[in-house]
Amino acid sequence: MSCTGCSTGRGNNNTPSGCNSNGSCGTGGCNQMNVFDWLSDMMQQSEKKEAKIEVRFKNGRKSYYNNDKGVDLKTGDVVAVEASSGHDIGTVSLTGELVDLQIQKKKVKEEEIKKIYRLAKETDVLKWQDAIKLEKPTLTKARVLAIDLGLQMKICDVEYQGDKTKAVFYYTAENRVDFRELIRHYADNFRIRIEMKQIGSRQEAAKLGGVGSCGRELCCSSWLSDFRTVNTGAARYQQLSLNPQKLAGQCGKLKCCLNFELDSYLDALQHFPSTKIKLETEEAIYSHFKSDIFSQTMWYSCRGEHSEIVAVPLDRVNEVISLNKKENKPAFLYKAQVVVEDEPTYENVVGQDDLTRFDKKQGKKKQGNRKFFKKKKASQKQHEKK
Repeated sequence: MSCTGCSTGRGNNNTPSGCNSNGSCGTGGCNQMNVFDWLSDMMQQSEKKEAKIEVRFKNGRKSYYNNDKGVDLKTGDVVAVEASSGHDIGTVSLTGELVDLQIQKKKVKEEEIKKIYRLAKETDVLKWQDAIKLEKPTLTKARVLAIDLGLQMKICDVEYQGDKTKAVFYYTAENRVDFRELIRHYADNFRIRIEMKQIGSRQEAAKLGGVGSCGRELCCSSWLSDFRTVNTGAARYQQLSLNPQKLAGQCGKLKCCLNFELDSYLDALQHFPSTKIKLETEEAIYSHFKSDIFSQTMWYSCRGEHSEIVAVPLDRVNEVISLNKKENKPAFLYKAQVVVEDEPTYENVVGQDDLTRFDKKQGKKKQGNRKFFKKKKASQKQHEKK
């Protein structure tokens, strides 16, 4: 399969300009639907013809099918599969033992697994491509119809079934929407069976794509396939300011990347004492201000005459806490050792430190210039006399 959906543009030979495969790679393109079979080099593939197959479709949709008819399939093959009514066209994305692991991971029920009919024929592929070409004009007209009816919803995308008998309209809405009248208008205009499917704002951002504040393509539209909940606790553990303008992504929700390093922060914070513990000294009582897990430092502040913010190493904090438990108070919290570096000494060998070292040279230049101008004036006078 060639990279028919490459977003880097096409070259003179109608090949993708963003990779070195020149439109002949077998992965199906550069998108989040690609799957790396990490078991392919570790164990032999099952020779059973009844093996289960993973098939991918548009909009990040994947389904699992039984190969009951024993069709010889490999990754990248276009197949005709069973649908709720009629048949659908998809691309094989995964085969072998790893499919069973994916089914267990996603908890797919056995009755939800349908059948594979055959390898797609030329007529199937042509009809499938015609259906894909209808999606853009259908989406434009569907949005106009929704606006005319005054419905508080946004039509995000349209996906036609491979046999052009059904279309799924994906939409987002903040409140419940009564779209029964809208379905009637869609059926009259498009002459197909209609299915409305509501998606979240994160799924909408994944479909539309874009560039994040980091300067790279959105994770949800490039590689991230599962969306986990993100809460403000992830920002608090990472000592980030709770600024919604910086923490929110293009979907309006908290950025998914807040969860990427959260586990590392939680592991590191296990070695830090509780921030609720106050440190008592003879001078004052200090409360926690902030922490830095990378430098193993905690900042403490106090009120009163000795009001200040002190950076204390983690070892010293644990030492003061152990002293306070024994009802002992140290004289001070922490005093940083000031290391005085010896300033390098320079020897004035050739007089490079003399501030007047250029004055003498300038004086010589001036004397030379005066002699030159005197000679020039004298020669001019002789020329005038002649």
